[in-house]
Amino acid sequence: MSVVWEHGFHPLRVRQIVQETVDTRTYVFVIPDDLRDLFTYRPGQYCTVRVRIEGDEVLRCYSMSSAPTVDADLAVTVKRVPHGIMSNWLHDHVSVGDTLELLKPAGTFCPADTDDAPIVGFCGGSGVTPVFSILKHALVTTPQLVKLFVAHRDRDSIIFHNELERLRTQYPDRFTVQYHLDDVAGYVDPAAVRSTMEGTDTAKIFICGPTPFMNLVESALAGAGVDPGQIAIERFVAGGVAPIAEPSPPVGAGPELGDGLTETLTIVLKGKKAVVTYTPGDTVLDAARRVGLKPPFSCELGNCASCMALVTSGVATMRANNALTPDEVSEGWVLTCQALPKGQTVRVEYERL
Repeated sequence: MSVVWEHGFHPLRVRQIVQETVDTRTYVFVIPDDLRDLFTYRPGQYCTVRVRIEGDEVLRCYSMSSAPTVDADLAVTVKRVPHGIMSNWLHDHVSVGDTLELLKPAGTFCPADTDDAPIVGFCGGSGVTPVFSILKHALVTTPQLVKLFVAHRDRDSIIFHNELERLRTQYPDRFTVQYHLDDVAGYVDPAAVRSTMEGTDTAKIFICGPTPFMNLVESALAGAGVDPGQIAIERFVAGGVAPIAEPSPPVGAGPELGDGLTETLTIVLKGKKAVVTYTPGDTVLDAARRVGLKPPFSCELGNCASCMALVTSGVATMRANNALTPDEVSEGWVLTCQALPKGQTVRVEYERL
């Protein structure tokens, strides 16, 4: 299997579109037989979608709302975001039978396979999407207790409401869900977070939603003495999501990670070469954008590999890597959002993808 194929974009046909709320849709994909192994995924992961909009290549990460071993097809759920380039384009232009380009699933916002502790999810708005995948998987494949706190503007904006109610009926002794509606109860406060945690002191906690919501939940949990090791947080970025993961040890890093001695960085992108005077501390992606290039990128956390490129001269070390294998790294592939040039002259080529 080639690196290009493994980490490249693959066309997937849209089998079904489900209108979850007035501004949220689920896109269900057909996975061809030759891509089934590549698109095997864990609950809580996401896919990176690539489309061309008005001549520009746009990439965004969207969480799977489907769950492995539970749902027959892979599905992502997308909420229309005001001024969101990708989300609005998907809602306005994609129909059943159309094809979208996706990277293989990625992300670390996932439950441990051997963990039998209760699961508690705190979700705001479309942040329920990856937690929905996690809770479905847990209810069907494990004996774990699952508790969900989900905040929305009003009742009409509750995503997956019918399915959540069906699961609550099916698993009355293991699954509880609390809906917090801003138009009824105001904004979420720390007391609501602490109340949700009652009786689940050892739970694995998954938090996803708008930044103010997540900051409040995280602060309330810290104030209640919850061990940070119990908490996983998935942060939203423009138009999609990307997980905050514990970084892997720097790949190929010695004591002088990003030694600051690099003078010039040559970047080859779409057949064009740019020679950049390197600014110490910049990643390769930073350097490319600083001179006006438009390289591919999405999560910027070292998880999705959409920004990967090949170092053909010199060395680059990575601050984090949750996407490339050791063999790929040894071949010279790097995640440019994490790659720090090392050596006087370094050359990085995107166009080999």
